[in-house]
Amino acid sequence: MHIGILQTGHAPEALAHDHGDYAQLFERLLEGRDFTFSTWNVVDMEFPPGPEAAQGWLVTGSRHGAYEDLPFIPLLETFLRAANGAGVPIVGICFGHQVLAQALGGKVEKFAGGWSAGRVVYDWQGEEVPLHAWHQDQVTEAPAEARTLATHPHCRHAALLYGDRAFTVQAHPEFDRPFLEGLIAHRGDALPSDRLEAARASIGAPVANAALAERISRFFTERRA
Repeated sequence: MHIGILQTGHAPEALAHDHGDYAQLFERLLEGRDFTFSTWNVVDMEFPPGPEAAQGWLVTGSRHGAYEDLPFIPLLETFLRAANGAGVPIVGICFGHQVLAQALGGKVEKFAGGWSAGRVVYDWQGEEVPLHAWHQDQVTEAPAEARTLATHPHCRHAALLYGDRAFTVQAHPEFDRPFLEGLIAHRGDALPSDRLEAARASIGAPVANAALAERISRFFTERRA
């Protein structure tokens, strides 16, 4: 199955040198699952010719806010609405989770409670699912067609399912421990000191990246999360 990766931002240069850019993180996360990949750097205004250019679309994270006045965002929203209308499956992570919700009528804002960073344990329909998080923005109002799958006191809509058309997650299953440690080193100054120390302290405990990779794979191939 051919997956198109819509890269909406770039990893810090030092991290990209050591670990690859965001698209490469997802390729590693999903390796061994009979997927092929093409990447379009939509953040740099490089867009696919249309929704039919891939059999599924994966929208990455970004340091940008979905509500920012940046030229690539309205074009991306238009593309995602077209892909959704055409029934091509979409998976969105972090910014991808947010921008799809915004494109389909939801609302994205900075969370008044501040940052979520490090290992966060989500309530996934009664199951505890720990994942790495790195965000202050979040979906505060989900689109009418979306169903909330996972939640947390600091993130009400942590995962959304749009029938058999889209599956999105606020957390980062593509971030392993070394990458998150590097992110803290390079971008940790954006966090208040207490959140930064809590994020550092949380690293090392197990996370469910493999389980989320399975959910993503299953959604692409079977249209269920």
